[in-house]
Amino acid sequence: MTALAETNETNKPNPTVSAAPPAPSAPARILYPGAATLLVAVVGCFTAWGIAADLTTPMVSGFKRIFDMSSFQASLVQMAYYGAYFLLAIPAALINSRWGYKAGMVSGLALASLGAFGFWPASQVMTYGAFLAALFAIAAGCSLLETSASPYVISLGPEETSTRRLNLAQAFNPLGTNIGVLIASTLILPKLDTPVNLADVSPETERAIRAEQLRAVTGPYIGLGVLLAVILVIIFIQKAPPTAPADDDAARPTSPLATLWRSKRYRYGVIAQFFDVAAQVCCWTYIIQYTQQAINGSLQLGSQMLQISLIVFLIARFLMTAVIARIRATKVMAFLGAIAVGLCIYASLRPDITGVIAIISASFCLSLMFPTIYGVALSGLGDATKFGAAGLVMAIVGGAIMPMVQGRVMDATSAAASFVVPAACFAMVTAYAIYDLRAPAQTAATAAATSETTSDEVSSGTVSKRRAQS
Repeated sequence: MTALAETNETNKPNPTVSAAPPAPSAPARILYPGAATLLVAVVGCFTAWGIAADLTTPMVSGFKRIFDMSSFQASLVQMAYYGAYFLLAIPAALINSRWGYKAGMVSGLALASLGAFGFWPASQVMTYGAFLAALFAIAAGCSLLETSASPYVISLGPEETSTRRLNLAQAFNPLGTNIGVLIASTLILPKLDTPVNLADVSPETERAIRAEQLRAVTGPYIGLGVLLAVILVIIFIQKAPPTAPADDDAARPTSPLATLWRSKRYRYGVIAQFFDVAAQVCCWTYIIQYTQQAINGSLQLGSQMLQISLIVFLIARFLMTAVIARIRATKVMAFLGAIAVGLCIYASLRPDITGVIAIISASFCLSLMFPTIYGVALSGLGDATKFGAAGLVMAIVGGAIMPMVQGRVMDATSAAASFVVPAACFAMVTAYAIYDLRAPAQTAATAAATSETTSDEVSSGTVSKRRAQS
């Protein structure tokens, strides 16, 4: 009755206020006004670290050939790369909290470019450890960059469309990965694929051969350093739109860690992100060895299969951005995750051309997962998002740990049998999607953030609402 009375009261003409027709409801905006240019600039960051990540992925096979190592030893490339993501995520969150997302992006670009340029002195030293150190610096910069860029994309528009916006921005990441793998397959791996019998050569000749192979590795990374430096300048001169939430708000949650811990969606999201990145890196790293076993392929052919996987991933990322505008993202993720489990199990049982096709198809399923987990996990965290983003980036360490597990399984069994590892990872992602679908729509994340948010944040629009997707 009270609600009815209030409704009737509001329908009466007010003598002191001129009547105005109710504003028509409009669909939520993708971006705040004036944010388009900045989004384009940040998209350049997504593309750049895509190049860095998947220029690095074929290096597992490349360094294995150059330095004559086991699969486990070569997987230290991924440990150095993704381990840096884990170690630098918290410092990145502190930079974002103190100086803002832009400072985090600029710092990340600077560090990553220095790491790329570090490949030249590493090629002169000619030791595996020197290259791992340069890769670590690149990944450390990318960790700063990703911790800053993804939540900043979320802040450039209403949270109702945050997952769609992040999916759109990250759709350009696989464009970078395709460029990275294309560079590796055309400029690096062909020069490493020719078998050389080092047992019958002198130490001077062996050193000359290795120096030539390492020069093939170094050149593309120097080019990457130049690209990162250019993007750094572009990002530095960009200004945030006035309607985007400011980085230096005085009102902050008193305990962001408590806010994060109370959100089950966030806690479980970190675990899901660990296994999502693990599945991605496992599939893309070992498809080369799988191709060599399944169809007696060369190193270059395996790299081409990786290239096809990334093209499938790129097309699927744009397609899924359109799909989740109509279907709830975690519904789609649960469906794709279950399919991916089946594909990996099939590939482990059928090491032939159909198994290769199955692994390539798993990249279609991967396309939606990272940004969807990211958006769902950060939903409703308010300013704790800055530290929440760090936890999700730290979860990328899954890309360092699980490939080592798969490498051990591969050394003990075969490349085909090792694909039970990404199958288990996909199962964990699927479980998170099912959890989100069954969890209450308005509680988990929103309640935790609201209890820590001040009235100033409410008025500035930083209190997040749980996005209802149909």
